[in-house]
Amino acid sequence: MGAAQDLFSRSGFESASVSEICKLAGISKGAFYHHFPSKQSVFMELLTEWLGGLDKTLEGLRNNQPEVPQSIIQMSEIFPSIIKAAEGRLPIFLEFWVHASRDPEVWKTAIAPYQKYKEFFIQMMGEGIAAGSIVEMDKETAALAVMSMAIGLLLQGIIDPAGSDWAGVGRESIRMLTDGLTRRST
Repeated sequence: MGAAQDLFSRSGFESASVSEICKLAGISKGAFYHHFPSKQSVFMELLTEWLGGLDKTLEGLRNNQPEVPQSIIQMSEIFPSIIKAAEGRLPIFLEFWVHASRDPEVWKTAIAPYQKYKEFFIQMMGEGIAAGSIVEMDKETAALAVMSMAIGLLLQGIIDPAGSDWAGVGRESIRMLTDGLTRRST
């Protein structure tokens, strides 16, 4: 998979071919197709591997912090490591999602991680509302606001890495958002 990631990074998803991946990896096409049915499946495996670490981190942070606003703030602290891990990968992911938008079967697989994170944050917002740490509001809208901010900051950090202290902007932006979500004692 390392050969596929290297080739995707250098050539892009569309330009990379299974033949080139096999040549770079030093394997036959038969060996490739024994493990992966398509170039898309290699890509999805790379995406799944990368997101697997993020999943564990988010779950761990959520489980270590009883209050939802504090969990969200703590999650913003990993923003620098997410930007670092995404370097070289995000453009490939964006290219793949454009490709997937033209193929309904690939799209179902490609959009699954986004839907999983959406559900994670919806559930988290629901827990916060039920516990009284989050103001009463539509939990899906709150979850989408958190995700929009995170995705937008990640894209900006990749597009213009030297344009700002993205880790600091991420922390402050999330703090501003959680201030609006947090229920105040009366």
